[in-house]
Amino acid sequence: MPEGLSKADVTGMLQRWRENGGQPDPRLVAAVERELRRIAGAYMRRERPDHTLQPTALVNEAYLRLVDSDVAWEGRGHFFSIAAHLMRQVLVDHARKHRTAKRGAGRRADRSVSNIAAPSTGDVDVLALHFALEELATLDARQAQIVELRYFGGLTEQEVADAMHLSPATIRREVASARFFLRRQLKQD
Repeated sequence: MPEGLSKADVTGMLQRWRENGGQPDPRLVAAVERELRRIAGAYMRRERPDHTLQPTALVNEAYLRLVDSDVAWEGRGHFFSIAAHLMRQVLVDHARKHRTAKRGAGRRADRSVSNIAAPSTGDVDVLALHFALEELATLDARQAQIVELRYFGGLTEQEVADAMHLSPATIRREVASARFFLRRQLKQD
């Protein structure tokens, strides 16, 4: 956060921007840009080293999608969870285009997760992870949302608990369960 700007300040500015529309406070723009760059950096560290999408392009594309959306965010945590979700979608779209170009137009992307390293290696195929998260969402939407907030949104355990109106202990249990499911999904044939 920019100097002198707390998370509560950002939440208040986001709420005023949502309620009043128009141009956001320049301090808010700086805070949002910095946080989006942090989230983008976390995403890009999980990507392959030769990835063609740069963090700045990821931030810009997510920001454009965020501004164009009609989602009424409820606060800082919700705002950044939406942003993290949009960044994930940008990466998934980019991966699909990359695979299409690599394998030839008209062929479907391989949904198999058999050739992917375990999540702990930091070298997870973004499409495989996306499909695994989609599968998790069909079984337990709350766990999928918690994973997205915690790991892709970069929110702390307490911030996720506050955003979802749950206890930190519940967040820990849900993350452990989701991690087990995702690892199993990414390892299976």
